[in-house]
Amino acid sequence: MLVLRGLYKESDVKCKSELRVNRRTFNIICEMLRDIGGLSGTKNMSLQEIVAMFLYTLAHHKKNRSIGQYFFRSGETVSRQFYLCLRALLKLHEVLLYNPTPILDDCEDERWKFFKNCLGALDGTYINVNVPSQERPKYRTRKGTIAMNVLGVCAPNLQFIYVLPGWEGSAHDMRVLRNALSRPNGFRVTRGNYYLVDAGYTNCEGFLAPYRGQRYHLKEWTDRQPESAEEFYNMKHARARNVIERCFGLLKGRWSILRSPSFFPIRTHGRIVMACCLLHNLLRKFMPTDDINEDELNESDDDSESDSDDEREFITSVATSDHWTNFRNKLAQDMFNDWRARGRHGQ
Repeated sequence: MLVLRGLYKESDVKCKSELRVNRRTFNIICEMLRDIGGLSGTKNMSLQEIVAMFLYTLAHHKKNRSIGQYFFRSGETVSRQFYLCLRALLKLHEVLLYNPTPILDDCEDERWKFFKNCLGALDGTYINVNVPSQERPKYRTRKGTIAMNVLGVCAPNLQFIYVLPGWEGSAHDMRVLRNALSRPNGFRVTRGNYYLVDAGYTNCEGFLAPYRGQRYHLKEWTDRQPESAEEFYNMKHARARNVIERCFGLLKGRWSILRSPSFFPIRTHGRIVMACCLLHNLLRKFMPTDDINEDELNESDDDSESDSDDEREFITSVATSDHWTNFRNKLAQDMFNDWRARGRHGQ
């Protein structure tokens, strides 16, 4: 088919422009959807065309009619195959979601080396949605947009560990996190490990927040140095936690369907968000980092087997404690002392 040949067979440049993946990665996606997701071609459509049509929809956010005209297919065919491909992709979540490993004592990455046993960072992001008028108040954010609140958790290598889409835009980030922790197959944080969070979350076991009332955002450190342990801690925390902001930025930058309200029902839109996150992880693994125009990252694949869930104790609630407050205070002071001992070099 000429359209398909032009999309992914012509060149990597064309394939990445239209489908956001190179040809090798496109073939890997097709194989995984077939072998794990159970997706197959039909009498009139190859598996490759179905996947290309799906990726094209995510990348360009076109209506069924436009997609159908581009691929010379009916709107009904486009819709049916999109849902089948979406369902197949979601079956890959156990394979594609990243299994985190803690920051070790010998870490040399300046952004992370002070945060021993940290697994990554988390935050919420808004994805604009279309909902019925009677539902709009629930989905209205503080800025007045109609959106869903999506919890994203990522590792230092910019791969998603956990994603919870679907919450109303009016929901507070802390409420979404509590829900994620309470779900039977929800977000799990092993005791002894933790994630970096912003000041909108409670500083408590498993979730390390910055000091409030101190400078925090990266732009605030452009022309000055920290003057206290709390300020230095906040600066290092912001630079490490920024990984989740970069993750969201790359995700939305690649998939246009996440940048404007979709034409799909809200539940389907939530599944699309998850699908885009799974594809994001797959591309992080199989496409060179320079394909998405970012700094080189020190990434490593850990194929070692982790302990079974039955042998680990997980955090199931969020509540402040003196122990965790003292942990943050000691960490901040140790960081600051180390920096001063090195003559205030290297931030």
